[in-house]
Amino acid sequence: MRDPAAVFRRSFILLLAAASACALAGPAFGSQLIDRNASHISLKVNRQGMALVTYKAHGSWRHVLAWGAINARIPSAGATPSRPQVKLQLDYSGGWGRFRKLLWKNFPNACRAYDGPKLAYLVSACKAPDGSYWALQAWQTDLPDLGFLPWTAKQSSWRLHLSHWAGPLAKVDAYTDWIYGGRYHNIFGRLTYRGQPVHGYHTTRHGAPLDGYGRLIYLDTFNSAYGPGWRRENSFVAHKQHGNFCYGFYRFNPMTGGYAHPPGYRGGLRPQGNGSQYRITVIGPGVTPDISWLGKGLPNYDPRNQALVALEQQMNALNHELAGDDRLCRQN
Repeated sequence: MRDPAAVFRRSFILLLAAASACALAGPAFGSQLIDRNASHISLKVNRQGMALVTYKAHGSWRHVLAWGAINARIPSAGATPSRPQVKLQLDYSGGWGRFRKLLWKNFPNACRAYDGPKLAYLVSACKAPDGSYWALQAWQTDLPDLGFLPWTAKQSSWRLHLSHWAGPLAKVDAYTDWIYGGRYHNIFGRLTYRGQPVHGYHTTRHGAPLDGYGRLIYLDTFNSAYGPGWRRENSFVAHKQHGNFCYGFYRFNPMTGGYAHPPGYRGGLRPQGNGSQYRITVIGPGVTPDISWLGKGLPNYDPRNQALVALEQQMNALNHELAGDDRLCRQN
């Protein structure tokens, strides 16, 4: 987790200090992490509002019971750091740890076919008797930033997340343009839930969320200078108050600013990671599902191209509207 503004204050490009707060992936609060690299996954839900996740991982079968939470608390609706975000209770013993009974062995499934909104990275989902939804999603949350290929098992792992919700999902809106007179590609947007901004209250000095409300926004780039296919560009938090974010595709030094880098790396600055497509993934607030956004990249800025000039003006106005009084995201 890292703050590009702090990085660039220490660099020779002083003007780039207004870049958005970026982050190395930190603790996840949201759709609940169940395990890594699971297979043979199944989901059941009984009439009492309890879910059973069965899967195989680390060489053995697991039977995880989950209950006790739905949806999310919203910062602007009275939630505070002293009032914890909602969180599912988990029993990895299949019921013995909490109920002194192996409930998983005779677990009646009352969950019906899923008819809810389309979900990214979906593994399994169903509709509970009370009309709420449960879902399992799996994706590579821990990929290294700055386009590096994974060099550890954890970085390569697929995290299995469980969510429980009723009503609308969180929403991430994102837009692409250029920054600092067209010198760099830029992506900006806003994270909301039920029409209200999603943000945390505290982060580490490198931008990692320190409470259950903060959310890392994971940005992937496709067919960039890093190489073919999808690579993780970076992760950063939505800003306080407005839930907005902005990110410039600058050249970062993985040796500083809290980044991870492969052992023995001596390559200096990484190339600018702008690509032909971008993908944003956000762990849902509370115990709501993880959400994603997919968009196209832009050509390099050309001030002689009137269409690009008009687009830049339009995006600058929109960015200012989303940023409000957030000076970090009001650069053009």
